[in-house]
Amino acid sequence: MNHIVLVHPAIPQNTGNIMRTCVATNTALHIIKPMSFELDDKKMKRAGLDYIKDLDLHVYESYEEFKAKNPGEYHFFTRYSKLCYTDQDYSDSSKEHYLFFGHEHDGIPKEILKENLDRCVRIPMSDKVRSLNLSNCAALTIYEVLRQQDYPSLSKVEVQKGEEFLYEL
Repeated sequence: MNHIVLVHPAIPQNTGNIMRTCVATNTALHIIKPMSFELDDKKMKRAGLDYIKDLDLHVYESYEEFKAKNPGEYHFFTRYSKLCYTDQDYSDSSKEHYLFFGHEHDGIPKEILKENLDRCVRIPMSDKVRSLNLSNCAALTIYEVLRQQDYPSLSKVEVQKGEEFLYEL
């Protein structure tokens, strides 16, 4: 299974968007406290729409608690890494892949990154910006993981209106 891990999230709308992405991709969401908002924040709920009820959500008091409960393949996303996220192998869908994203302003705490330098990766971008929006990063990286796994348990055709929707008059 695949997992997105938010370390100390600060912006409820980002978390709501990530919740929706997790439901769309059958990805579990893990949140490591502290958070700068409550899970019932109306901005977060608005971004997550009515999909939140289908979310596989886990909340932890600390990184240490998270590690104790979740063995697997950890991937830490940081602009400071020298490794590109697309150069990693996520193809084994029998493994638990955890994609870590940090606080919108400060990222993942440096002490966590330093303990995991070989598992730190970055998203390439120009030198004109410091970073991309957190929910965009989570979406594009989980889809790279899923692409490498050939999109397990996801439909490659339209399921709401039917796969023939465009071809019907």
